[in-house]
Amino acid sequence: MKVFHDIQTLRVFLDDIRREGKNIGFVPTMGYLHEGHLSLIEASVKENDITVLSIYINPTQFGPDEDLDHYPRDIENDKKLAVDAGANVIFIPDHHIMYKNNHVTYVQVNGLTHQLCGQSRPTHFQGVTTIVSKLFNIVQPNRAYFGQKDAQQAIVIKRMVMDLNMPITIVVCPIMREADGLAMSSRNTYLNPEERQQATVLYEALQKAKALIDSGERSSKTVKAMMTKLIHTKPSATIDYVSIVGADTLEDIEILEDNILVALAVKIGKTRLIDNLQMEVLAYVH
Repeated sequence: MKVFHDIQTLRVFLDDIRREGKNIGFVPTMGYLHEGHLSLIEASVKENDITVLSIYINPTQFGPDEDLDHYPRDIENDKKLAVDAGANVIFIPDHHIMYKNNHVTYVQVNGLTHQLCGQSRPTHFQGVTTIVSKLFNIVQPNRAYFGQKDAQQAIVIKRMVMDLNMPITIVVCPIMREADGLAMSSRNTYLNPEERQQATVLYEALQKAKALIDSGERSSKTVKAMMTKLIHTKPSATIDYVSIVGADTLEDIEILEDNILVALAVKIGKTRLIDNLQMEVLAYVH
C-alpha cells in the first residue's frame, strides 16, 4: 500500500498504472472509516485492478456553524482499515494543496441541490461537487464509488459527471447499517447512549413508510405525516425534513408512483443524521 500527500507524485504513479492498461477504482472519503466506507473499497477491489482511497475533510462543504473543527479523525486507524479492505493507494492531501490561497473556481449543479439537504445547507453541494471534480481530475479513475446513504450527493455527482462529459462510471453501493438499523455514519460517534437509542427512529420511520406504501397508500402527505408523528415521539429528535421525491428529479411528489426516494434528515440532540429509502412504486388500483 502506498500513501501520497502531494498531487504530482500521485499523478506520476497513476500514469504508470494506466500505461500498464489497468483500471483504477476510486473511493473519496473524509476519513474516520467505518464498515460503510469499507464496503465501497471492497466493491472497488472486486471491479478494478487498483483501488485509490482519498481522505480529506473538505472545508467548503461545511457551513459556518457546522462541525468542521470537530469532525472525527483517526488517520492511522483509517490506513489500517483501508489496507485490510484491499486499498492499494491512499491520498491524504492538506488544505493548502487542495485549495490555494486565491482559489475562486467552484462547480455548481443546478436543479438538484436546492432541495432536501440543500434547504438547510445551501453551500454544501457546491463544496461537494467542487472537491469531487478536483479529486476526479487528480485521480482520473475508471470508476468511483459512493454510498446510497448520501443519496442526494450520489445523484448530484452522477449528473455532474454526465454534464461535464467525465469518462467515469459512478457506482452507488447499498447503505450499511448497524444491527438495529441505524445507517452507519462517522457522526454516529457524537451520540450519547440515550441519543444513540433514539436515533433508530430514522430507520423505523422509513420501514413504516415502506409498509404503508406496500399496503397501497399512495398519498405522499399521508406517509410523511405518519413518519413525522413517529419521529416526534423521541424527545431528542428535531426534524430538518421528511420528504418524498422523484428519485431522478428530487422534486416533491404528491401521488406516489414510479421510482421514488423517501428521505429524511433529523437532529438527534445536536447531531444531524440522514437516511433514505429508494423504491419502485406501482400505480395503485382500487
